[in-house]
Parts: sequence; C-alpha cells; structure tokens
Amino acid sequence: MIVRSPRLILSLLLSGTILSGCAQGDYGTVASPVAPSKAWQQADKEASATPWPAADWWGGFGSAELVSLLADARKANPDLAAAAARLLQADARARAAGADLLPTLGATAGISRQETDLSGTGGRSGRTSASAGLSAAYELDFWGANRAAADSAAIGAAISRLDQETVALTVTSTVANTYFQVLSLRDRIRSAEENLVLAERVMAFVDARFRNGAATALEVAQQRTALTSQRATLPALRQQELAASNALAVLLGRAPADLSLAATGLGGLGLPASGAGTPADLLERRPDLKAASKQLEAAGADIVAARAALYPSATLNLSGTLSGGGLSSLVNAPTAVANAGLSLAQSLFDGGRRSAQVEVAQARRVELVESYRKAILTGFSDVETALSAARNAEKQRVLQEEAVRLARELFRLAETRYREGATDLLTLLDAQRSLLSAQDQLTQVRLSELQAAVSLYRALGGGWVAA
Repeated sequence: MIVRSPRLILSLLLSGTILSGCAQGDYGTVASPVAPSKAWQQADKEASATPWPAADWWGGFGSAELVSLLADARKANPDLAAAAARLLQADARARAAGADLLPTLGATAGISRQETDLSGTGGRSGRTSASAGLSAAYELDFWGANRAAADSAAIGAAISRLDQETVALTVTSTVANTYFQVLSLRDRIRSAEENLVLAERVMAFVDARFRNGAATALEVAQQRTALTSQRATLPALRQQELAASNALAVLLGRAPADLSLAATGLGGLGLPASGAGTPADLLERRPDLKAASKQLEAAGADIVAARAALYPSATLNLSGTLSGGGLSSLVNAPTAVANAGLSLAQSLFDGGRRSAQVEVAQARRVELVESYRKAILTGFSDVETALSAARNAEKQRVLQEEAVRLARELFRLAETRYREGATDLLTLLDAQRSLLSAQDQLTQVRLSELQAAVSLYRALGGGWVAA
C-alpha cells in the first residue's frame, strides 16, 4: 500500500502506542496468607509506647566506635558492593524489557552513480541518484504481553533493591555481633589473666606452707595442676579473639592488619530501647518479606505474558522514502513514497508448548504463595524468639551478676580460711574454679544480651524513620 501523507504514518504509530498502553493489567495483590500470631498480642498493645527501631538505633549501645564501623561497612563491605552491582543489572534489564513497548525506528541513506559507455562515439553518459528513508516497526500489544514482560522486569528490579536492603541489614547485624564478640573475648581474656594472678598467688602461698611443713606435696601438685590449666585457657581465647577480629576486618572490607579497635571490653555498653511494633506492619518493614510479596506480583505478570503468547501477534510496519536524481533534487524536488503494512502471525501447532508454559507460570505462582507463607511464619517466629531472648538474657544477666558476687566472696573466705589452716586446699581450688567459671559465664551472658538486641533489630527489618 502506498501512502502519500506523512500524517497518516504518525497517526498509526500513535494509535498503536495508545492501544499498547491501555493493555496494562492488574496482576493482583496478595494478602498475607498468615494471620498475625496471638503470642504477639502484648507487643501489639504496647506498640504505641514502644515503636519500631529508629534509624539511629545503634547509638543506643553507647559506642561511637561501633557507629563508625557500621558506617565503614556500608561503604566498603564486598557483599554490599556486589548487591549494588546486581541492582544495576536488574535496572538495566528493566529498561531493556520496557523498550519493547516503543516502536523501533531505522534510517537509510544512499547515493549512486551509473556510467554508460556510448559505443562508437567514444563518449560516456552518467546518472546520479540519491535516496533517504525512514522505517518504523511496532508490535501492537493487544494482549498485554510486552507490558507484562516490562512490568515483570520492573518488579524484578524492585526485588533486587529489596535484596540489597536485606544484604545491608545482614551486614549491619553481623558487624555488630562480631564487634561484640571481639569485646567479649577481650573481657574473657582479662578475666582469665586476673584469675591467673589469683592462682599464682595461691601457688606461692602453698609453696611457702610446703617449705614450712604445713602443706603436703600433693597439695603443691594439685595447685600447680590448677595453675597450668588456667594458663592453658589463654592461648585458645587469644586465638578466638584474633579470628573474630579478622572476620570483622573482612566485613569492613579491610585487611586484618588495618583493623585496630579501641574498646577493651563490653563495659560501658548500653542497650537500645526498642519496641516490636505490630505484626501487620512487619510485612511492610522487613525487606525479605516485601521481596517475597513482589515475587508474587512478578509471577502474576509472567502468567499474563504466557497467556498472551497463545493469541495472534500484530505488527505495524511503516516506511517512507525520498529519492531524486542527485543531492540537489533530493532536497529541492524529491519523490516521496510511504508504505504502511499490518502483519498478523499465529502459530497453528506447537505441540502444546505455549499451553505448558502457561501451566508452568501458574504452578510457579502457587509455589511462591507457599514460600511467602513460610517467610511470614519465619518472620513472626524470628520476632517472638528475639523478644523472648532479650527478656530472658536480661534476667540471666542479673542472676549471673549475683552469682559472680557470691563466688568472689566464697573465694575470699576460702583463701582466708586456708591461710589460717581451717580448711583444705580442695575447698580453695573449688572456690577458685567457681569464681573463674562464674566470671566467664557472666561475660558470655552479657554478649548474649547484646546479640539478642541485635537479633530483635534484624527481625524487625532494621531501623526506620517516619514516611
């Protein structure tokens, strides 16, 4: 078909674009397949008084060094850098998929010269011709296939962004936990060194008594064995501290030699005040749960695209050409020709391949619904576990602090009575071991309390500010 009016070409292109835009469908929003847990009712009632963690929640630990380390991790952590690169890829794929919603345009230009030898005259004649053309092709998206593919890619980019938030939350929590672990090991080393001093003091006293005939060789051997065992605990603790420090350096994107921590222990650290919010809000705050919901939306778009493949495809092809007997005539008096065509294509037999693809997309969505349900159950469980752990760790710390106080008093009394000859060495050794064990256990309980707070922060989806 030859069309002499360029306006008709533009009108056809615009109409096709509008028709495609109208084909965008609603892929449906999936409500939570899990009801909020009854065990969270008390936290739900207190939500107004104890809101979600704030973005500066980490300041509640009272450690400027921790805040600085977390800032460094956000800049240099390799996992975060890789997640950012994956997000760039997803955004590029979304732009590529969206390009199918627009026409493809092409341009051609050419110039040719034809020479003819005039036989017998010795002369030559020539003719120069020039041409320029534009072409456009556009697939009319009547069934919404291209729109669904573009939407699926855009949702995929949103999922990638949520995945990046999940990685950031994981890195933040891991840096904090590893930092606390290093400090707790420093506390344990210091406690072991202090107890080693006590053991050496007892050893000196037992030796003095043995030289004066007031103690037996067995008592000397017993105390020397206890002293050696105490010394043996230090290399293992120092190795654990080194391993934890090196792991922290990797999280910060540094070489182990470049990491130096100023804090010497857990002393002085506080606990941030944080509520648990409401179960319903958790679905919008945790990036992994939001990503699982987005997966369902993408699956709905994939179903639309798969169903659209069952129907005919329509492509509008338009072209226009200007031609003339040279460059001057191409500009001043060109011959214009426009062509417009509409082609339809429909597969008549494919062995059920496209129908099977629709079934695959539908089954995939059912699978994702179950995955979403599991993710919500896991999320609720994480919060409840973290809340319980925080409460129990606080109670355990209070009791353990009392146990340390009693063990220290017991050791003092046992040492005094042993010096006076009113008790035997075994009683003193038992008191010494009890004190060492109680102090070491208190440090680990303090670490558990801090890590429980971090776990609650992570279970709630991180720190948030008002929208």
